[in-house]
Amino acid sequence: MKLKICGMKEQENTLSISELQPDFLGFIFWKDSKRYCENVIEKIPTNIEKVGVFVDADYNEIVDKIISHQLNFVQLHGEESADFCLEMKKTNIKVIKAIKIDNNFNFNELKYNKNCIDYFLFDTKGDLPGGNGTTFDWEVLNDYNEEIPFFLSGGIGLDEWPKLEKFIQSEAAKKCLAIDINSQFEDDFGIKNKEKIKEFQEKLSQLL
Repeated sequence: MKLKICGMKEQENTLSISELQPDFLGFIFWKDSKRYCENVIEKIPTNIEKVGVFVDADYNEIVDKIISHQLNFVQLHGEESADFCLEMKKTNIKVIKAIKIDNNFNFNELKYNKNCIDYFLFDTKGDLPGGNGTTFDWEVLNDYNEEIPFFLSGGIGLDEWPKLEKFIQSEAAKKCLAIDINSQFEDDFGIKNKEKIKEFQEKLSQLL
């Protein structure tokens, strides 16, 4: 199981966190976010996949960010349609579609398939498109029967470790590509605490 660190904002902190060699680093290009990334993403090791996070952005805007920041993935966190995802996928970028989950979510309502996206990201339903800092009941993922692998997101921190340990041993975790962490590892918006992430990373590697 891989690790994604999302909401990177400043170059110095990003380079410091990249020394931990996470599998993915996420950069938010939604201007209303307190973790909005304005700077060019530079000098990150090429083995770390760069994910651009967008919320109902214009197609051309996304393509521009893909090119200027040399993104490997786009994460669509708004109400983007399956057709929009398909058009995005035609650019040869890998597409992650974020789905807002509550404890009564019905997976039969998913409107996306493996032709238009590569991965789901299951995040906690809240007031914001993401970064609400709370978890949902992961037991609901036992009802997920699609072939598409997913990222697990939503308020995951060190305090959730016992719960996460139980999840990783579950049947549902077999389709989980990566754990996505963000707000619970911050000293300030977009500024990640390296020691806390390192501790989490070590716990994760010992379990897998």
